[in-house]
Amino acid sequence: MNTHFRVAGRLAQKLEELGVSVAAVLRSAKLAPNLFEQTRVLVTTDELFALWRAIGQVSSDPVIGLKLGTESKTERFHPSGIAALSTANFGAAVEHMARYKQLTCPEEMLHETKNEEWSIRFRWLLAVDSEPPVLTDYCFAWMLTIARHGSGTRLSPLRVEFVQPRRHVKAIERHFGCPVVCDAAHNAMVFRASDAERVFVTRNAELLEMLAPQFERELKMSDNQDNFAAMVRRTIQENLTGHRPAIEDVARSLHISSRTLQRRLQEGGSSYQRVLDEARHQMARYYLGNSVLELNEAAYLLGYEDAKSFTRAFRNWEGIPPGLWRESHRSSAVS
Repeated sequence: MNTHFRVAGRLAQKLEELGVSVAAVLRSAKLAPNLFEQTRVLVTTDELFALWRAIGQVSSDPVIGLKLGTESKTERFHPSGIAALSTANFGAAVEHMARYKQLTCPEEMLHETKNEEWSIRFRWLLAVDSEPPVLTDYCFAWMLTIARHGSGTRLSPLRVEFVQPRRHVKAIERHFGCPVVCDAAHNAMVFRASDAERVFVTRNAELLEMLAPQFERELKMSDNQDNFAAMVRRTIQENLTGHRPAIEDVARSLHISSRTLQRRLQEGGSSYQRVLDEARHQMARYYLGNSVLELNEAAYLLGYEDAKSFTRAFRNWEGIPPGLWRESHRSSAVS
């Protein structure tokens, strides 16, 4: 399973068009200021959630997620969206998008038919916290964009269900053209079962056949790049105890040059420092959540000089000190 999401560079463009400062969003999310300048923008689940939480915080528009997920210009669609529009009907489009997500990121797009209803929802496989509401809005609005653009109609769900309460229910109901239900078991869009058979006026079998090889190449490349980053991350974790492994140490363990290691990470939109941070962050959460280690012991195992350096790094990752994070997660586990 790939452990990163690829964020479309067009997101930055659309944020600016809607009056949302990309620089302010990245600062608020504690992400690299040049994130969208990279050839391939790859983020972890935590970083993705931080990005979308920041969008909601920086923007004064309560329905910014809906606006970001709504697109009328086909030329701005991601190739996977164009391929989805080229399928025979709404159900086939959902199948296509579900397969693409399953193979390219730690996210599942689940859909099932029951009692004449067809529900569609998203599951974030590596998430610790609930997804930001603005991200849910975005995903649902994008799904509606595909449904309406493809069918050539103002297709609306029977209802939209949210786990968390929403302050802008009326605006959401106007956008989707259906009732909104809060405090639901899952975030889901619920259509009529028959809507899966809605014929797409955008169907283009020839275009879909042309795009297929491109998708297979992208899937293979994404998998290879993510597997390499995961391999580097594991090697770092194996060498963390008591010191910070240098790139030369990790490259030697992998039997490649440090220059090759850095180049391959850059091709995947990452860097050695970023993978090192990910490795430490991942292990820090494990140590704090699954052991009785003192903070200075965890700091040593993660290769920090002292507990203060570890605490400072952990604040940057999680926004709170490690001790408070440990207590809050113990409380939630008990409840």
